[in-house]
Amino acid sequence: MLNILSLGVGVQSTTIAHMVAEGEITPMLDCAIVADTGAEGAAFYEHLAWLKTGNVLPFPIHTVSAGNIVDDLEKMTRGERWASIPAWVKGSDGREAPIRRQCTKEYKIEPIIAQVREMVGFKPGQSFRHALKIGPKAPVPTLVTQWLGISWDEKDRMAESEEAWIKNRWPLVEMKMTRQDCIQWLKKKGYPVPPKSACVFCPYTENQRWREMRDTQPAEWQKALEIDQLIAKGAVATDTRAGTQPMFLHRSLKRLKDVDLTDLFYDAGGMGNECSGHCER
Repeated sequence: MLNILSLGVGVQSTTIAHMVAEGEITPMLDCAIVADTGAEGAAFYEHLAWLKTGNVLPFPIHTVSAGNIVDDLEKMTRGERWASIPAWVKGSDGREAPIRRQCTKEYKIEPIIAQVREMVGFKPGQSFRHALKIGPKAPVPTLVTQWLGISWDEKDRMAESEEAWIKNRWPLVEMKMTRQDCIQWLKKKGYPVPPKSACVFCPYTENQRWREMRDTQPAEWQKALEIDQLIAKGAVATDTRAGTQPMFLHRSLKRLKDVDLTDLFYDAGGMGNECSGHCER
């Protein structure tokens, strides 16, 4: 059975990787897999490059990709199929509401699953029952344990794998370690604390991170502003996820450049709306 880590390159999954290297979590991982959306911040790629140097971790890191998510958003403006992000729109009650999210599945989960299928020897498009030569009612063996970087304070995000032959594991929940516990462990061991990991324009970003981006990462802030403007007119009328109504990156339903980023009210939400361990902040 393979043990693989879904490495989001944020605090939690990086802590797991280092704890494995230190022998504090067992067994040894066969590998870690990073799904790159093409829209992470520069600090993400710098930290990932450091993790992949030969003297940091005792197991390989594979990077997979389904393409650049920004290209998908540009397809939306042309009426083509796109993997929707959880952009904010005005709901039927007049309040903010995120549209249906497909980006996590298509840019994070599916590329990782595709890599794992290849590792266990499944052919493209082959059903796991056909590959394992088992009938439709036969029990399914666990071929892979996938470790996810969900911490104790986020345990409500835990979800079982949709693949019957993959079993999810949450080592930090097992040890009741919170995100802050992870940060303290990294500092105690002398490891750098990873940057927050998410697309630079993620609509689940809290005001503090928007402020930091604006004040210290001008190139990434400019990219977020461009994406915010790109989705301003919404999708084409044939797209039932958002229709033609305006979409926003910020839950205040204001253009990002016009938002008062000191307003703590809009810091609510965040990771509570986030995906099940494949993105980190």
